Amino acid sequence: MNVELRSTWWIRDVEIPTRLVLAPMAGVSVQAFRRQGRRYGAGLVCSEMVSCAGIEHRNERTLGYLRVASDEHPLAIQLFGCEPAPMVEAARMVEAAGADIVDLNFGCPVRKVTRTGAGATLLEDPNRAARLVDAVAQAVELPVSVKLRRGVKNGSRACLELGPRLVEAGAASLALHPRSAEQMYTGTADHALTGELVSLVDVPVVASGDIVSRARAQTVLATTGAAAVMVGRGAQGNPWVLREIVEGGDCEPTREEVAAELVLFIRESVRELGERRASGFLKKFYGWYLGQGRFPKAFKQELLRLDSPEEVERRLFAAAPGAIELVEQLEAEIPSGDEVTLELPISVYGGG
Repeated sequence: MNVELRSTWWIRDVEIPTRLVLAPMAGVSVQAFRRQGRRYGAGLVCSEMVSCAGIEHRNERTLGYLRVASDEHPLAIQLFGCEPAPMVEAARMVEAAGADIVDLNFGCPVRKVTRTGAGATLLEDPNRAARLVDAVAQAVELPVSVKLRRGVKNGSRACLELGPRLVEAGAASLALHPRSAEQMYTGTADHALTGELVSLVDVPVVASGDIVSRARAQTVLATTGAAAVMVGRGAQGNPWVLREIVEGGDCEPTREEVAAELVLFIRESVRELGERRASGFLKKFYGWYLGQGRFPKAFKQELLRLDSPEEVERRLFAAAPGAIELVEQLEAEIPSGDEVTLELPISVYGGG
């Protein structure tokens, strides 16, 4: 059975126009990445994890993650933490910043997150996890979603106990990546477990893990009953896979299209992060965009040795001159980030 990925679904009162969610990914899901994902068919985009402790201490970089662009909607901003008070304060700031959904991360397996009692650690502490959801759901008007893994240990089924408790506590949607925290990203995602979770709760469930094509997305949706699929690593430097999943057809880009999207992404990242920070941030994207046989490996290595984003842009145009016109077309069609980024309320900074 083919599932129409361009159909609308809802997380409580938030309408989502396609059944494709762009995953929250640390060090990846900046505003430039999210806005690009919306252009290519993602119905919902998510910020990278935002530390509740960082918000509590008014860390400038952390507060920067709360910037919202008007063309990102619907947007979920994802929080991680382990104590109700800081998480409630952070959720209220997410609401004030203009997001549509507050997303809570109960699945991150990375040690620097789990050692604080956050992320995947909460999979083994259902009472604390439920208290966090309850506190946030009562504190904000926005719907609350939660991202889970199957459990900490391989073979765990903890998500099946925890999921219904989180819904009872106020979660309006769940996203399940059915790998264990121990697995990280090895092995395969067990979507039979996703189907079991769907049968246990009466809120939409998003299936995450190994969604790399339209055929796979349709199979997972049809066999699990999930409301939507979530794409993460497959979209890194490859927004065309989002269009292929949603619309079908051959979406393999030309060399000029790859160069043009990368140049636009570079410019947007510099605008958002500043040139110094963007220079380091962008390096991983060069390999993601230019790989898969799109450009010679030596060309990617050449870009990594360049000192500035401007030099990278010039080299891309030299390698694919047709990209110059494509970038001009894109920039004429898409408002600049500065034009669409909403101003954060003064109260977000604690200034009144």
